[in-house]
Amino acid sequence: MTKLQPRYTPEFREQMVELHRSGRSCNALAKEFGVSNWSIRHWVKQSDREAGQGDEGLTRVERDELVRLQRENRRLREE
Repeated sequence: MTKLQPRYTPEFREQMVELHRSGRSCNALAKEFGVSNWSIRHWVKQSDREAGQGDEGLTRVERDELVRLQRENRRLREE
């Protein structure tokens, strides 16, 4: 049986990003709130992407569109 990871609300994620940006370290936040350090770093990185900054990665909208197009492409190939 697989262990399910907790799902964090968008509000919680935004709060972690804001706390990090206010000067708190990812490690300290991870220990205090029981979230992995990796998750907080990922949320900060994704928030930067959404704001048009960061590492040129895909925004949520772009990623959703890519997934939709991949599914459509797969469906068309099967037809």
